[in-house]
Amino acid sequence: MNAVRRHRAAGLSLVELMLAMTLGLIVASGFISVFLATSGSQRTQHQLALLQESGRFAMDRLTQDLRMAHVSYCAQGDGKDGVLRRAPTVQANALLGALHDVTTRWGSAPYPAAPAKPYDFPPFLAMRGYDCAKVICRPAAPVGLPAMGHAPGQRVVGADVLTLRHLDTAAGWQLGSGAIAGNADRTIHHITIQPSEDEPSVADIHLPGDLLMLADCAQAQIFAANLQGGDTFYPDAIETGRNLAVPRLPPSFTALRLFDFSHDFRTVTYYLQVVDTGDGASTGALMRRENGLASEVVRGVERMDFRYGVEDADGATRYLAAAQVDDRAGGIVACPAELGDDHGCLWGAVKSIEVHLLLDGQQVHGGLAASALRYAYSMDGDIAPAAPDAASRVVRPAEQGFDNRMLRREFSTLVAVRNGNP
Repeated sequence: MNAVRRHRAAGLSLVELMLAMTLGLIVASGFISVFLATSGSQRTQHQLALLQESGRFAMDRLTQDLRMAHVSYCAQGDGKDGVLRRAPTVQANALLGALHDVTTRWGSAPYPAAPAKPYDFPPFLAMRGYDCAKVICRPAAPVGLPAMGHAPGQRVVGADVLTLRHLDTAAGWQLGSGAIAGNADRTIHHITIQPSEDEPSVADIHLPGDLLMLADCAQAQIFAANLQGGDTFYPDAIETGRNLAVPRLPPSFTALRLFDFSHDFRTVTYYLQVVDTGDGASTGALMRRENGLASEVVRGVERMDFRYGVEDADGATRYLAAAQVDDRAGGIVACPAELGDDHGCLWGAVKSIEVHLLLDGQQVHGGLAASALRYAYSMDGDIAPAAPDAASRVVRPAEQGFDNRMLRREFSTLVAVRNGNP
């Protein structure tokens, strides 16, 4: 009997067992709390790192293209970074048909009627921005872009659009001394090319239809032509209606190059598109459309705003929204004399562009404190970080279809661009 009592005394009482379990739960909950805190911190750090990487990459890609605006051909370099020092002369009668994302058709008020004689390449065709609010863009965004909305594939609500154009200076054909034959009046009779191994085939040009551009460091001419004998181009006569005038022999035959203008002159349009993050939420993607073909640059971009630094007739620089540049701030800002005064002339006076991007962490982070969700976006007039749904916001994430529970940071830069003065 004493042995049995001693055996029972060696066990745990119910109170002891409950106490042990309670202590175990306390210790386990401590471990879980530490794990969750560490996991949340790692998730936050990962999103911040992703924000930094994505923002830097987006800015680098945008900057590369912005610095190419207005670029034409100059083989000699002469310290001018490959820029033709004046706008190309347009001899062709169907310039707009050779370009992509055109929203400025001739004769569409208040833009001028189609020219009846050769003219300098217009500034508003070299660059044009679109200031987008929650419903519409001013001017109206290019046809072919997705409509604004919340569904994946649609354009992000309230994000600006920018179109710029430049020449692919690595394309085309170098012309030898005997490549061009002229008429007695110094108009061009024909151009014969002999492509080298690293130059494109003549068969890549689609004639009739494509326009050609003949350029050196001093000037360039854009004109329509026909191909004969497989390697010889003859400018179309005025009687065909395809040219306003026949191109003339260049003053110098040094470093001449012929381009397939319809292919080698690149149109690049930037906009934001809604994409699914895969966890029931969505974000924006920076899209780059070149000659009508769109590709995704980087994800996590919710806002994109541009401000254009223009030099007016008095030499003063003002930073304006796209709609203000387009109509010269309601007629208040005059274009420099060399640009003329046609509607849209101020686009040729753009000297710099402010780029503002708002990026998110691409994942909903439900464990973030309200203070961590605050962010500053200068285009909303923020002086200090504010909540995503702050009344001062020009566009709130919820109005774009995005979840408030994301980390957000602004990236901005100022890019110097070549102006398009003739």
